[in-house]
Amino acid sequence: MKKSLISVIILTYNEEIHIERLLENIADWADEVFIVDSFSTDKTLEIAKKYGCKIFQHKFENQAQQFNWALDNLKIKNDWILRLDADEYLTSELKDEITEKLKNIPKNINGFYIKRRVYFMGRWIKHGAYYPIWLLRLFKKGKARSEQKTMDEHIVLLEGEAEKLKNDFIDDNKKNLEWWIAKHNNYSTRETADVLGGDYGQGKKKFYYRLPLFFRACAYFCYRYFIRLGFLDGKEGLIFHFLHAFWYRFLIDAKIYEYKNKNQ
Repeated sequence: MKKSLISVIILTYNEEIHIERLLENIADWADEVFIVDSFSTDKTLEIAKKYGCKIFQHKFENQAQQFNWALDNLKIKNDWILRLDADEYLTSELKDEITEKLKNIPKNINGFYIKRRVYFMGRWIKHGAYYPIWLLRLFKKGKARSEQKTMDEHIVLLEGEAEKLKNDFIDDNKKNLEWWIAKHNNYSTRETADVLGGDYGQGKKKFYYRLPLFFRACAYFCYRYFIRLGFLDGKEGLIFHFLHAFWYRFLIDAKIYEYKNKNQ
């Protein structure tokens, strides 16, 4: 099988539970694979070496800084770069689509948006405004960077235009609920800092933060679970939408309230 002339960048830290699945998924497809590791203490790098990845280690500050460091410092040989997380992988249909797309691209196209399909506790979360989510993940070298944000950062084009691909990539994290809660507790602290610093994001998120404290978390859960049919995702969907749309948002509001109370 002829490999696609794509360089894949994967940021890692203690991802032994996921990394082999991803590398097995792209080993015969991607021409070049970079691992940018934040000094893992498990078998992540041992597994990566088996697949011939180009491995670099760099101190982690946040996702945006780490990815932009990779863009600035790695000797990337191909014109097209694909950004993946260790707990993600590509459908065979998406790999075939990318291979075909790259054979004939209009000069003004410097990136591609791809649909993320999220699994939680083994179930595809199809509803609750969580599918499809379009992310710019495939882009031309030198034509995109990550936003400099501590939370909810996205890759953005510096110039040119982007198209949408038809097929999905999969986000299926196998770690347990205790890990998920700890991760999102950390995320909530970072997002609280962004909000207190005046960074409300764009569009719908900006509108959300104009709503009253605490009420907005309740309203957002009702919107996701009832209006956007999150209840159709079963018990796993109830857990996911409650934690992601209510608990996480309520926790941010509680931290905002705590900070303002202490600093009146």
